[in-house]
Amino acid sequence: MFPRLWRYCLVLTRNKDNANDLAQAACERALEKADKFETGTHLDRWIFRIAQRIWLNELRSQTVRRGGGLVSVDDVDLPDTKPDIETNIYASQVLKEVYLLPEAQRITVLLVYVEGFSYKDAAQVLDIPIGTVMSRLAAARGRISQRMDREKTGTE
Repeated sequence: MFPRLWRYCLVLTRNKDNANDLAQAACERALEKADKFETGTHLDRWIFRIAQRIWLNELRSQTVRRGGGLVSVDDVDLPDTKPDIETNIYASQVLKEVYLLPEAQRITVLLVYVEGFSYKDAAQVLDIPIGTVMSRLAAARGRISQRMDREKTGTE
């Protein structure tokens, strides 16, 4: 589960080092609060929620301290491991577009399309109504599609 948690943390933080720190903090908090985990429920949802809360608390504290927070998409250095060069280029373009999404849409896209969570499960992790998940995904798909079409045609 750790690679999935790390990937989720990378989407939240947009930085490898911060993702490592966040994933470790989430694991540490999960171990500290292990008695709060309900047997028979989904461990991944519980830990993802812990990571999200830690990250939101960090963003709030950064805002209070210095008004900073997110890293530019251009600063994220992700290795591309797919063998097909055209697939790599397209996937890179889509990933760049995903990183340009507002945070709420970006996180929802990761949970549903990358991690394979159902709309209901993603809603539970994010603590939002299922309709909001569906709305965020529709908006994200529309935004990415629109940007990709503009890029194809060369119009702004």
